[in-house]
Amino acid sequence: MGAGITEVFARNGLNVVGVEVSREAAEKGEATLHHSTGRALSRGKLTEQEQSELHDRVSYTTDFADLAECDLVVEAVPEHLDLKRHIFAQLDQIVKPDAILATNTSSLSVTEIAVATEHPGRVVGMHFFNPAQVQTFVEVVRTVVTQESVLQDVTALAARLGKLPVVIGDKAGFIANALLFGYLNHAVDMYESRYATREDIDAAMQLGCGLPMGPLALMDLIGLDTAYAILDTMYKQGRDRLHAPSPIIKQMVTGGLKGRKTGRGFYTYDEPGSSKVVPDQLTPPEGGTGEGGLRTVKTVGVVGSGTMATGIIEVFAKAGYVVTYVARSEAKVEAVKTAIAKSLEKAVQRGKLTDEARDAVAGRLNGTTMLEHLAHVDLVVEAVVEDLQVKQALFENLDEICKPGAILATTTSSLPVIECAVMTKRPSDVVGMHFFNPAPIMKLVEVVHTVSTADDVVATVQDLCRKIGKHPVTCGDRSGFIVNALLFPYLNDAVKMLEAHYASADEIDNAMKTGCAYPMGPFELLDAVGLDVSLAIQRELYLEFRERGFAPAPLLEHLVTARYLGRKVGRGFRTYV
Repeated sequence: MGAGITEVFARNGLNVVGVEVSREAAEKGEATLHHSTGRALSRGKLTEQEQSELHDRVSYTTDFADLAECDLVVEAVPEHLDLKRHIFAQLDQIVKPDAILATNTSSLSVTEIAVATEHPGRVVGMHFFNPAQVQTFVEVVRTVVTQESVLQDVTALAARLGKLPVVIGDKAGFIANALLFGYLNHAVDMYESRYATREDIDAAMQLGCGLPMGPLALMDLIGLDTAYAILDTMYKQGRDRLHAPSPIIKQMVTGGLKGRKTGRGFYTYDEPGSSKVVPDQLTPPEGGTGEGGLRTVKTVGVVGSGTMATGIIEVFAKAGYVVTYVARSEAKVEAVKTAIAKSLEKAVQRGKLTDEARDAVAGRLNGTTMLEHLAHVDLVVEAVVEDLQVKQALFENLDEICKPGAILATTTSSLPVIECAVMTKRPSDVVGMHFFNPAPIMKLVEVVHTVSTADDVVATVQDLCRKIGKHPVTCGDRSGFIVNALLFPYLNDAVKMLEAHYASADEIDNAMKTGCAYPMGPFELLDAVGLDVSLAIQRELYLEFRERGFAPAPLLEHLVTARYLGRKVGRGFRTYV
C-alpha cells in the first residue's frame, strides 16, 4: 500500500520521500515501485521518459528527519494503534508547523492517532484503497478537531490525483469497510456452521451478485489477521454483535493460516503470496457433493407463466428437455410461447442459435392449463407467486398427480422449502431449485435440501443443473439460503448508515463501486430489486434468525409505507424520470 500511494503521488508530479523501517525494506519498496511502473510501461500506460521522471521524483530513507520539509506525510504502516500513535508523535516534532499528517488506516480511530500529537487539528484520515494506483475512491476522515482548511486541502489534493474523495466522520470501518466486513464476517459464520462449502459460498456471491470475488477468497486476499483487527475494532466501537469476529478467524490467525500471504487461509495456495488455489482435503470431488445414485430426468414440467417461469422453461428446452408448462389460462399459455419465440429469434439474429436449433427448442414445448398433464414428467419445477398458501396447495396437487419417484422442486427465494414438502406424502422428493433472474442468463442455481430431502434427489438436481449449463451451489433450508442471507443484511446496513446521516446515498454507492469493485451500489440495487421486495426478504431473515442486527432499518419501512418502492414506481432512494 505504501508503494502504491508513493506511485500515485509521483505519477502526478509530486516529489515523494519514502520512509521505511530498514534499508532492506526500503529497497523492497523501491523494487515494488519499479515492478509496477514496468508493467505500466509494457502496457503502454507510461513512456520510458515518464517512468524515468517518476522514479527521479522519489527518494528513499530510513530517517524521519528527512521528512522535515514535506507538506504532507501519509502513514501506511501495519494496523496497530500503538505503532501509529508512536509514529505520529515523532512526526509531530519533525515536520514544519503547516504540514498535514494523514493516516491511511482502514479501521482504527483517527482521533486516537491524532491526540498522540501536540497539534491534532492537522491530523486527518486519507484512506486509499488497494491497489492505490487503480482504485479511485479515497475516504477523507475528519475528527472532531480536524481543521477545516486541512480537510479542504486534502480533498483538493485527492481530486488533483484523479481520485473521488468523500469527507466522512471518524467511525470504525468508515463507509466501505463498515459495510464490507459485516458481510465478510457473516460469510465466515456461514462457513463455520457448515451451512455451505467455501466454494459454494464464494460461487454464490460471484454468480448471484456479480461480485469480483467471493467473500472467503477476499478474506484470504485481505489477510485474516488484518480482517480480525478491523472487525475487532468495529465491534469494540459499535458493540454490534454482527461485527464480533467469528471465532474461527482468530483460531486460523493463531494457527498461522492468514490467507494468501502465508499460503493457507480458507483455501490453500501453491506458495505464500500466490493467488493460485490448489486442492486440499476440503476440496469437493468433481461432479458435486451429492451422495447416492441419480434419478432419470428426461421430461420436465414447469408450473407458472411469469418472467421467472418463462425463463426456466426456455432454459430446459434449450438444453434438450421436453417441457410441459402449466399456466392458468390459454392466454397465458400463448404469452409464454410468444415470449420464448421472441427470445429465440433474438438469439438467432445474434448468431447464438441456428434456425434449426430454434425450431427444435420450440418443438420441445407443450403448453397447457391442466396440472394433470404433469402426470408422467420426471421433474416438476414450481415457479408461481411467492405466497406460501398458494405453493402449499400446489404441492398437495402435485403429490396426487405426479408419478412415484418424480422430483418436486420449488423456486422460492425466501419461503421455507419444508413447508411445501410437508404438504406431500413424499417429502424426500421435494427440493429447492432457486434460479436467479433472468434465468436464461444467470448461471447460479441454489439447490436447497430440507431435513427430509433424499440424497439422490440432491445429487440428481446438482447434476441436472450442470447439464442445463448452470452452476449449482448447495445449502440447507433456512431463510435467504446463501445469496439473500448475505446480500440483504449488507443492504440493510447501508440503509442504516444513510439513516444515521453518516454519508449520502451517492457517497455510499460510490464507495462500494469504486472502493470494492461492486457492480452496483447498495441503493442502486435496492431501487432495482424493489424496496417492498427487499423489506419482505429482510423481515423473513429477521424472523428466522431473531438477530437484532437483521431488523429492517426504519427508513426502509417508512419508504415502503410511503409507496416509494424503487424504479418500478419512479421513486425509491432516488427519483427516476
